[in-house]
Amino acid sequence: MAERSFKKEVEQLRLGAGEEFHGEGILAVTKALLQSGVAYVAGYQGAPISHLMDVLGDAEEILTELGVYFEPSASEATAAATLAASINYPLRGAVTWKSTVGTNVASDALANLASAGVRGGALIILGEDYGEGASIMQERTHAFAMKSQMWLLDPRPQLPAIVRAVEYGFGLSEASNTPVMLMLRIRACHVYGRFTAADNRRPAFSAADALAAPSRDYSRIILPPSTYAQEREKIERRLPAAQQFVAAQHLNEFIAGEAATQGVGIVLQGGLYNSVLRALELLGCADVFGSPSLPLYILNVTYPLVPQEWVDFCRGKRAVLVVEEGQPEFIEQAASHIVLRHELSTRLAGKDVLPVQGEYTVDVLRRGIGAFLERWAPQLLAASAAAGRSPAAGASAGAAPGPAGEVPLVPAGRLAALVPARPSGLCTGCPERPLFSALKLLQKEIGALHISADIGCHSFATLPPFNMGNSIMGYGLGAAGASALATGGGKRAVAIMGDGGFWHNGLTSGIGNAVFNKHDDLTIIVDNGYSAATGGQDILSSRSPGPRRQGNNPIASAVRGVGVKWLRRTHTYDMQGTLRAVREALTTRERGPKVIVAEGECQLNRQRRVRPQMRQAIEAGERVVRERFGVDADTCTGDHSCIRLSGCPSLTVRDNPDPLRTDPVAYVDNSCVGCGVCGEVAHAAVLCPSFYRAELLYNPGRLDRFMARLRASVIGFLQRRRERLRLQHVL
Repeated sequence: MAERSFKKEVEQLRLGAGEEFHGEGILAVTKALLQSGVAYVAGYQGAPISHLMDVLGDAEEILTELGVYFEPSASEATAAATLAASINYPLRGAVTWKSTVGTNVASDALANLASAGVRGGALIILGEDYGEGASIMQERTHAFAMKSQMWLLDPRPQLPAIVRAVEYGFGLSEASNTPVMLMLRIRACHVYGRFTAADNRRPAFSAADALAAPSRDYSRIILPPSTYAQEREKIERRLPAAQQFVAAQHLNEFIAGEAATQGVGIVLQGGLYNSVLRALELLGCADVFGSPSLPLYILNVTYPLVPQEWVDFCRGKRAVLVVEEGQPEFIEQAASHIVLRHELSTRLAGKDVLPVQGEYTVDVLRRGIGAFLERWAPQLLAASAAAGRSPAAGASAGAAPGPAGEVPLVPAGRLAALVPARPSGLCTGCPERPLFSALKLLQKEIGALHISADIGCHSFATLPPFNMGNSIMGYGLGAAGASALATGGGKRAVAIMGDGGFWHNGLTSGIGNAVFNKHDDLTIIVDNGYSAATGGQDILSSRSPGPRRQGNNPIASAVRGVGVKWLRRTHTYDMQGTLRAVREALTTRERGPKVIVAEGECQLNRQRRVRPQMRQAIEAGERVVRERFGVDADTCTGDHSCIRLSGCPSLTVRDNPDPLRTDPVAYVDNSCVGCGVCGEVAHAAVLCPSFYRAELLYNPGRLDRFMARLRASVIGFLQRRRERLRLQHVL
């Protein structure tokens, strides 16, 4: 069950030549793959590319009709190795995953693939998770492309450009016998637009054709002496072939601009095109239709660079600004080398006026480009001001006024002051919340624990209100991250791992390694039924993964299968049971690795399944009961320990309704899903009895109405009796 369904949208994948496609970037990528005659697609979900996997899953019927094979891979390494089919056969294949962490996982297979080279086009579609919306450490794909000599596309974030990049990416791969990386930033994945569709193409060569006539090429085996020849081939033949293809097909773009004689220009990564154009518009150097005043060189292919294109663009210009997001400045360094080698007098600017790190937002670009123009072409800014467009005053610092009628951008400092800090956290009703509440309570008994965290929803426990987790090393590496502390004596180390990470690589790198090395630590595997952090995709242990996949493979069976003797299963919502299991694991005299499988279905996926069913039942007139939890304001003391131990988004505070009390009271808002965690936490922590459970009844029957009247009568009688007794006591 994915985060959202694309069942309706995928019907656009059937559009033919001349018809107009409307939709999201990832849907356009899928359409481009089908138009390119792709034979197989594989991948591993992860932001911002998860929806591409969801689209492919929902489009499997269409893929099957065209003879295209698709599979959700066990890991990024699995997906990358799938491209081996294109080494010996003219099969066009595509894989996808989140970069750069996914690329790191796939690095072994990718390095070997790049060394061997490919016959069929091999396209690697990467979700470049860099910048303000990223969820990982800040690295770029560019270095990996350079290291393994694979070509890197960074198309403009517009649907026609993205579709063209997919189609020509296959051509570039086949022309140079090299895998090609297609990098899509977060905004490119989710941008909406339109393009003119072409007919879908069945693969010209299929897997059945390959199996009917197997082919083997000794020169493509990754063993000496072939590897030495492959390295030479990369430089002497594949690189020039790629540069010739890029130039001949005009994959990079030139925009002359109105001020071509002003002696300045801008070179930019294609993915930054929209932001650069907006920054130029705010500076008065572009109109609202995207026509700039100065020349632009748009690098839809950021590696390899084409030296002659750089020479042609830089010749006759006093200064050129290189807009390259991230660090190190690979493009700027290579461009400096080209300019120096060809003895051009052009000065290159880049990280001297733009930040050396961080995402290049419109405001960042506006300040940087403004500083560049103030130094090298102040006449452009003056002409813009004279024409009544946005002046450049304050371009280098503060907020420049926007065009007439537009609200100026808010400087970063003021924005941070206006918007309160809101760290990422677990969702309302998340089954992992009571697990970490239990761990927090347990540390009151036995002292602080070293907790090795992992990638996934559970990584949010490193943030408030739980503040537990000493390190995060990678997906499925929670147990491995505690290895050096696993036999140290004294307290036992604790490692956290999700079910997605467990099946990704945690079974071998974590549990198997612990068994082999006789660790004496505790690993808690959070089994929420899905790859929840990436959007709720099914995995090996999912209860119902659908007719095309086999699920319901218990984690406990796999753990026992690699030799774990001490194993407990608990339900996360049972905090007392979880406390007992963890306490036993940390205090038992039994040596060896200990594993607790903490089960609790992802609440988001549960709500996606249950809410439509409940809505249909209510509309059909069936009796439906929905649970809600609340806090009795009269009983609440205002201590708020419940919030400090839970942190549920639906658990907040509000003004005390009692005019004689000033402390705010706890309050459960309407986003509550009725999981009961707040009350369970309060009970386990021996806090207060202020939590109550209420049942909301839809379509009540006669008995329900009778019982409601009876309860109201009894409660009313007791209330009136209490009031009489109070008055008698006062009198």
